[in-house]
Amino acid sequence: MGQSMDKARKKTIKVAFLDRDGVINEDLGYVHKIEDFHFIRGCIDALKVLQKKGFALIIVTNQSGIGRGYYSEQDYQQLTAWYRNELSKSGVVITDVFHCPHSPNEQCDCRKPKAGLFIQAAEKYSINFYQSLMVGDKVSDIEAANAVGIQQTYLLKSDGEFAVLADCVDHIV
Repeated sequence: MGQSMDKARKKTIKVAFLDRDGVINEDLGYVHKIEDFHFIRGCIDALKVLQKKGFALIIVTNQSGIGRGYYSEQDYQQLTAWYRNELSKSGVVITDVFHCPHSPNEQCDCRKPKAGLFIQAAEKYSINFYQSLMVGDKVSDIEAANAVGIQQTYLLKSDGEFAVLADCVDHIV
């Protein structure tokens, strides 16, 4: 009973769920080294705007390079700690990062387009999915968000309406 009371007292938050590769950083394929991580133009300012609009920032990312043996969980965690620190220097707070380390053939529940990463986030935080949004660069990002009831979704495409996160945020606000 105490645990359910604690959950009931938690403030419900609205979240800007963000894919990593192709949204936060340039997608160069299996990015796992600091020297290969490059923030996309306008990303940091766009994240600041989302924060000012009251969104908690949560990254949900498929990282099949771990499952494929291209890099280790430790490599991934080191890079994650580095870019979170870089963002914090600019005043951007990433509330959390959830990742799927599995390769596509492992048939896990967390690899997008399945909703496992969003469910993990909801188990840890009291999230209002109706007020939340998702920004991704693949249809699987959008499908995963829709599976938990997120209706406000943005698909970044080089030939589409929104090429980068900054374009999308201008539309949101």
